Amino acid sequence: VEELSHVLWAHRTTVKVSTGDTPFSLVYETEAVIPAEIGMPTIRTAEVNVTTNGDKRRIDLDLLEERRERAAICEAKAKSKMKGYYDAKVRGVSFRPGDFVYRVNGASHTEDAGKLGPKWEGPYEVTEALGNGAYKLRDMDGRELPRTWNICNLKRCYL
Repeated sequence: VEELSHVLWAHRTTVKVSTGDTPFSLVYETEAVIPAEIGMPTIRTAEVNVTTNGDKRRIDLDLLEERRERAAICEAKAKSKMKGYYDAKVRGVSFRPGDFVYRVNGASHTEDAGKLGPKWEGPYEVTEALGNGAYKLRDMDGRELPRTWNICNLKRCYL
């Protein structure tokens, strides 16, 4: 718990790829001065002029809205890029009546064999596609399963 403030400081002063800026600078309109820079003279702390500091702060405040808009544009670009990566890898899956599928074992809550048990049950035959990824199933003995099953709990069975 005592390290939390240090971790948060590191998080707030790190440049984020999605915004192109640090969270600290977007909130407080200036770059953070780390505690090590306060105790010893560095270029950044040595060039601070008390008389012109107020003018620099006013300029920073004028540019703040522009920085935030730039961060919003960078964030939208990063979201679009992530969406493109996801959409390139995701496969659209749908089943038709007559297809055979396996059902995830944990979804039925009937058999709990632990982590070494089978992950999938089946095969089952799809009897009806209800839309929005919902399907009615029938087991190999011809008995209808009592409820609908979502596509996220099913995977194709190649018989």
